[in-house]
Amino acid sequence: MQKINKLLVLALVLFSITTIAQKNKKAVQRPFVWEGANLYFLMTDRFNNGDKTNDVNFGRVKPTGKERGYQGGDIRGIIQKIDNGYFEKLGTNVIWMTPIVEQVKGGVDEGTGLSYSFHGYWTRDWTNLDPSCGSKKDLAELVSKAHAKGIRIMLDAVINHTGPVTDFDSVWPSTWVRTEPVCTYNNYQNNTLCALVKNLPDIKTESDENVELPSFLIEKWKSEGRYEKEVASLDAFFKRTGYPKAPKYYIIKWLTDYILEFGIDGYRCDTVKHTNEDVWVAFKAQCDYTFATWKKNNPKKVLDNNPFYTIAEVYGYGIGGGKLYDFSDKKVNYFEKGFNSMINFSFRWDADKDYETIFSSYSNSLNTTLKGNSVLNYLSSHDDGNPFDAKRTKPFETATKLLLSPGASQTYYGDESARSLVVEGTIGDATLRSFMNWNDLKSNPETQKILLHWRKLGQFRRNHASIGAGIHKQISVQPYVFSRIFSKEKINDAVVIGLNLPLGKKEISIETIFKNGTKLKDVYSGKTTSVVNGKASIDSQFDIVLLEKN
Repeated sequence: MQKINKLLVLALVLFSITTIAQKNKKAVQRPFVWEGANLYFLMTDRFNNGDKTNDVNFGRVKPTGKERGYQGGDIRGIIQKIDNGYFEKLGTNVIWMTPIVEQVKGGVDEGTGLSYSFHGYWTRDWTNLDPSCGSKKDLAELVSKAHAKGIRIMLDAVINHTGPVTDFDSVWPSTWVRTEPVCTYNNYQNNTLCALVKNLPDIKTESDENVELPSFLIEKWKSEGRYEKEVASLDAFFKRTGYPKAPKYYIIKWLTDYILEFGIDGYRCDTVKHTNEDVWVAFKAQCDYTFATWKKNNPKKVLDNNPFYTIAEVYGYGIGGGKLYDFSDKKVNYFEKGFNSMINFSFRWDADKDYETIFSSYSNSLNTTLKGNSVLNYLSSHDDGNPFDAKRTKPFETATKLLLSPGASQTYYGDESARSLVVEGTIGDATLRSFMNWNDLKSNPETQKILLHWRKLGQFRRNHASIGAGIHKQISVQPYVFSRIFSKEKINDAVVIGLNLPLGKKEISIETIFKNGTKLKDVYSGKTTSVVNGKASIDSQFDIVLLEKN
């Protein structure tokens, strides 16, 4: 979208004033469809520091490799951005944050300089929040405030592994974990019965043998004065479910407690293909049970009838594979193993194609092979070393392709502000994990133009289930115009979109999407029009038109 001009600066101010609900005012609840969600993914430690008193914990103060230490982001910082309407202005209706459970105390050097567990994937205690993230009281406030604005909360579930062994953290018992062999990834067994990398203890998720709690966890809980409470809760869980006291079921219990206590709406599940798939079948069953129980216990807090939602991270899965992931010696349908959706790792490559090729092929797959399920598209993330636009030279195109493509969309924190994914002096995935560039948003006019583009498209996506979950149809090639239509139960939604249009006056063919005389609004320019002889005329200084019923 190279034709976006300087009028965006003025439009940024006007758009913010006229379209955003006032602070502390409950948002209008729009029909929500997970398949078309506009999801915002953030690294909790790298997004916003709302409480500087919790920045240092467990003596994590040693010098680290660049971008590999804790930097202060926390739940309180996310709450601040919910309060000031940041996510609403982006059209976000799901926030996914990296794991917030208690992490290992120490760090490890993997040839990149010392690394601490700021990313959240090195668990020490699933039952407690890491103090660097905040408290459970903070989490309850976050969920409540997000829900009040129609935003769902998705946490990150790690069942495959614990944190590494450090100078302060010993290995879990051999009844719980294996430390070798290291995975070679060449077949099913060499993905599941192995450690992802050296010194990352792998939970024996294939085991159904009864095991005792680790002694360090017992001692920890006793010192915190909650041992009896935790054991009683575990006993009740195992009595209700009839599961053996195997490692995977302990962890499933601990993770689903966050649903029961806080009413979170979904889980993104980490390293899914590295465990036997029966783990996720059991996990989803307990997620559904606890979500239904939470709704029953909190009828006034229930947002809608949507089920608990699970998204699988099966590294390497792409929408072109349909419902199957191929291990070379075995194919697994993870949609039948506890998942509503899967992360689409091929979108960042597909984004090099033209709009119509992407939109039509994705719509076809989602409405045929994958019908009833969905994929989560992304163009950058916390661990993908091949993002679509690492140097941020195409931020407008990135937004347009991501937010207008069929499927759910994942904005990675800083996509909307062109936060660079190339950080000098970093090694590996650390380059993807710099702190959010808030100063650019405050002072850089070009960054503000980029943000406005993301906001307009994001709000349009949030307001129209048809964009992500509907059926795509090309109306004309030149100018490029298409429609999206969605109809399910009580939700009926249709939009018409034009891209790469001429500046100034333009005529958009509506076909049969909107009847003659229908009043329409171009959300991008804010201008209104009516359908005459099957066409709508818009005079704007933009090359994009987003038409909805006015």
